[in-house]
Amino acid sequence: MATRVIPPRILRNLRYNTATKPLASSHPSSLSPTLSPPCLSDPKPPSQTVLRPALDPSALNFNDVQSLFSYVPTSNLLRSTAVLHATAVEPMVDLGMWIMRSKLFEVEGIKDVVLAAIRNTFYGHFCAGEDAVTAGKSIRALNDAGLRGMLVYGVEDAHDNEGCDRNLKCFLHTVDVSRSLPPSSVSFVIVKITAICPMSLLERLSDLLRWQQKDPSFNLPWKQDSFPLFSDSTPLYHTRKRPEALTPQEESDLELAMQRLNELSQKCVQANVPLLVDAEHTSVQPAIDYFTYNAAINHNKGESPIVFGTMQTYLKDAKERLLLATEAADKMGIPMGFKLVRGAYMSSERKLASSLGYASPIHNTIQDTHKCFNDCSSFLLEKVANGPGGLVLATHNVESGKLAAAKAHEIGIGKVNHKLEFAQLLGMSEALSYGLSNAGFQVSKYMPFGPVETVMPYLLRRAEENRGMLAASGFDRLLMRKELGRRLKAALGV
Repeated sequence: MATRVIPPRILRNLRYNTATKPLASSHPSSLSPTLSPPCLSDPKPPSQTVLRPALDPSALNFNDVQSLFSYVPTSNLLRSTAVLHATAVEPMVDLGMWIMRSKLFEVEGIKDVVLAAIRNTFYGHFCAGEDAVTAGKSIRALNDAGLRGMLVYGVEDAHDNEGCDRNLKCFLHTVDVSRSLPPSSVSFVIVKITAICPMSLLERLSDLLRWQQKDPSFNLPWKQDSFPLFSDSTPLYHTRKRPEALTPQEESDLELAMQRLNELSQKCVQANVPLLVDAEHTSVQPAIDYFTYNAAINHNKGESPIVFGTMQTYLKDAKERLLLATEAADKMGIPMGFKLVRGAYMSSERKLASSLGYASPIHNTIQDTHKCFNDCSSFLLEKVANGPGGLVLATHNVESGKLAAAKAHEIGIGKVNHKLEFAQLLGMSEALSYGLSNAGFQVSKYMPFGPVETVMPYLLRRAEENRGMLAASGFDRLLMRKELGRRLKAALGV
């Protein structure tokens, strides 16, 4: 392919899309990973680094659809519009989930037809590919458009050590995949603790940790260094009675789970790729936070963190827990990174609390959730501007994006931009992603990948969790229709 020459006047207003990494860059031009589980294969060598515009928060506008979607092929715009329209219709989502969970899906002929339809529509829209090769192509395409990728192998919860070990191999190989791609094109590797520690053990650990919060004299001999997991306002209703101590087998399983996370964290240190731990239901989140904070204490050094945790700001106690955790990290001299999200388990959290006779842990109004997200965002932006740490703002809310961009500008973007990443799900909020990127910010897409049948549970869960967000995708659909209309008129010479 011919090399494009960029005029000097444009180069003066461009900067390289590189992030400050915790260690010296170690991206080889080619890589032959030592781990090659059957679920994955290696991508091709990396392409060139992408040039990005100079930082200008005032450029965050959505009126120029031609600029917003300039890197998106018409075929992708058409598919995105169709998929988002379909997923905005709740009965359509219900029908799809019913088919995938029904016995019809066990009939070979029907199963093949359904999988083919999913592969070319919903899977193709929300996922990066079935293996590392296609995921690598997807990331390169994003990188060419000025975006980055958060790689996550789309596996669900594990229930035994065999499943955890199998999942760990896939996560480790994902780190190798990220190293073989263009420098900084992968912003994070994502891990689900529920995939490398049996769910039953996470539930047991969370019960024990909650009981210790109720009764500080309650001894947990296996507990290692961590930051505070609870605030005074954190609900503890999940644990109604004093739990039994871990059995010798459970302690052995806990040690294995800690070793898995330690191995993955160390791999990320060596590969110079940050590791982001996803959040889950409140029933197991205390244990997930315990794993995350312990790994951060062991592996986060210098100015920039390797291990990032996730804070769900739709929870009423989120800001208090964030303040406690960051204060503890500061006292210990640990650079801590956080991803802020609103949260995805609203319905199930409210049902569980109600069934136990307690108030919901979720904010009473959406406005309260927005305020909590924006307050936590502002707090962390100021924090990373004046010290070590990192911040991922995972939001599909345009107003939150604008507020954070304005706050970064107020602080002095140069102080925070290399520590700040905006993020959205692949296939969602494209206008916000490209708008923030056009304004000069680092933006990533959350990119699950893996075989369709392996990722199916993930797709079902995301469909259930994000019903409201899918139904509210009208902003993106409107802008996409405008751009498709503009392209049609241009093609017809109108």
